[in-house]
Amino acid sequence: MSFLQEIKNANALIVGASQGIGFGFVKNLLENNKITKIYATYRQPDSASELLTLADKYCDKLGTACAKGARHLTCLSMDITDESQIAEVVQKIRGDVTQLHLVINCVGILHDSSLEPEKSLRQINSENLMRYFQVNSIGSVLLAKHLLPLLRHKDRSVFASISAKLGSIGDNQLGGWYGYRASKAALNMFLRTVAIEYGRTSPKTIVVTLHPGTTDTRLSKPFQANVPPEKLFSVERTVTQLLGVIEHLQDNDSGKFFSWDGSQLPW
Repeated sequence: MSFLQEIKNANALIVGASQGIGFGFVKNLLENNKITKIYATYRQPDSASELLTLADKYCDKLGTACAKGARHLTCLSMDITDESQIAEVVQKIRGDVTQLHLVINCVGILHDSSLEPEKSLRQINSENLMRYFQVNSIGSVLLAKHLLPLLRHKDRSVFASISAKLGSIGDNQLGGWYGYRASKAALNMFLRTVAIEYGRTSPKTIVVTLHPGTTDTRLSKPFQANVPPEKLFSVERTVTQLLGVIEHLQDNDSGKFFSWDGSQLPW
């Protein structure tokens, strides 16, 4: 039996829900009758217009009473690189509920106007490396630190972060993309270590990292030219596949790194 089937009224937190895979998770979970409350974080309102518009259709304020059977979507502003903002958001959620059952961190960075994956050592600089690690690695372990009280309960729960196959050291055959690869490898190590501590302090929580495959989002857009059509997933397909993996997790899967098809990836 999947862990959500065991829970009567589950609460979920999607971090980085303004677009892409995160927004896809929100839309999917709003259709799941096992999920009662969804908390969704975004960094900037101007990039979260669809999410905020969606929230207008649901109860979107902490403490608001919803009609029976209605989904409760609460949107919260948070920069995952700022620990004080993480602590503040978690405190707001704790003021509304005592438990979370599903947490998925979808925040990640590969490129933007001032950041590109490095093709060689000549392109490496410390500022860009720090940015990769702050967004792709450190944020997740800070979430695990502050969310522990909401995950430590008698029901099974899942804490998952979106990683990438490029973060697998054993699978690295091509090189390049130093900052992205290393920050995702660090994410995997952080959550492997979190899983060990959670095994003692929150033993009903399963901690995993997930490789979504190449998904048609802004993150992958500049690098899609050489991706075969059958290997480029829509957001909807990626979300469905990853939720399928999450639904079938067992207690002894905590601390592992899974691909979108449920196979375990090498570290």
